[in-house]
Amino acid sequence: MTGQTELFSKKELKAMVVPLILEQLLVMLVGLADTLVISYVSEAAVSGVSLVNQFNTIFIYLFTALASGGAVVISQYIGRKETERAGESASQLLLFSTLFSLLIGAAVLLWGNHILTLLFGRVDTPVMDACITYLKISAYSYPALAVYNTGAAIYRSLGKTNVTLYISILSNLINVVGNILGVFVFQAGVAGVAWPSFLARAFSAVVITILCFRKRNEVRYRVKMIFRWNGDLMKRILKIAVPNGAENGIFQLVKVALSSIVALFGTSQIAANGVAQSIWSLAALAGTAMGPVYITVIGQCMGSGDTDAADAYFKKLTKATLLISCAWNLLVLLLTPGFMSVYSLSPETKTLVFWLVVIHNVFNATAYPYSGALSNGLRAAGDVKFTMYTSIACTVFVRLLLSYLLGITMQLGVIGIALAMVCDWLVRAVLFARRRRSGKWKQFQVV
Repeated sequence: MTGQTELFSKKELKAMVVPLILEQLLVMLVGLADTLVISYVSEAAVSGVSLVNQFNTIFIYLFTALASGGAVVISQYIGRKETERAGESASQLLLFSTLFSLLIGAAVLLWGNHILTLLFGRVDTPVMDACITYLKISAYSYPALAVYNTGAAIYRSLGKTNVTLYISILSNLINVVGNILGVFVFQAGVAGVAWPSFLARAFSAVVITILCFRKRNEVRYRVKMIFRWNGDLMKRILKIAVPNGAENGIFQLVKVALSSIVALFGTSQIAANGVAQSIWSLAALAGTAMGPVYITVIGQCMGSGDTDAADAYFKKLTKATLLISCAWNLLVLLLTPGFMSVYSLSPETKTLVFWLVVIHNVFNATAYPYSGALSNGLRAAGDVKFTMYTSIACTVFVRLLLSYLLGITMQLGVIGIALAMVCDWLVRAVLFARRRRSGKWKQFQVV
């Protein structure tokens, strides 16, 4: 272990981790606020919003994967002390993200109805009506999501996670107030929660973009680079982003396919699954928040050429992620009965939600730190193909296959879907932990 292993002190790591956890908490509140408020409209509305959120997550993860690819390149350039190249990479990332998200948004607006009919054609008419309304409004916010993720990647690469936290606070305030006004004052139904989400995302995108142009930043956007295609930099970004995007895209497609299976179980189970997933998102934020920390820390270590430091931080971050995840998942599980008391759902649906949360939280605390957060460190080192192949194989041959067998064949319904999910995590956890110990990730070079 070299002297560079103290590239990040405990205080600096804490300064990154705490704002990221708080930010993820606030981000999750967007989904909770939508689901909670819309539950006072009808269970059909809850079902429609939850189904579309599964579909929306495909594109959200694609935008996140693209931003993560850029973050790896930016972090490694920072580690090499080449801040000018880091700024150029950030500018190219903004260009590609904007174009890509505009294309996706336009496609969803044009063919959204057909896609929903293909995926969820068997749901009741009120549920489908809610799906269509929520999807069309959501599509307008795709560019804002992509632009925000790009700017957030820059600040996280610099370790300035408090900036994105402050933006999330204001964004969530806009969303929550808007939800209340939209549903209870304007009585706009599904649209009453969709438009506030759009406004909150647009606000976040505008603010982070303005901040990323500030000259005092070590890494910032360059106007001339935003409007000029740089093949070399784009290749480096996409080398990380494409495998990551393919992995996440297939993962989310499978989740949408699973939503189609859930849609066969009836409105009560659809609603329970939707509410449970909102609580799952809250419970999973500890592991999710640690992902960007791995990218920044491991990326800068690898950029500076200090693989010993990277290995040391792998161990330190994994231990911290495991401890934080166990404590947080236990807290959310204990609070779940209280959450259920404020949802306007039937007693049967609430009971089902509770057991879904129990299954999720036990394994999210113990397996996800290895299957999720740790894999970000492997990507930050450039070991993207292994993580891609492993994740795709586990998604298809473990999660999807077991979901069909447990959910439909064995008639366990959404409980079977949840059990298949945690089996997926367990297999990934073993494979990623072995890969980290093997040291093969040290052989890759990104910049």
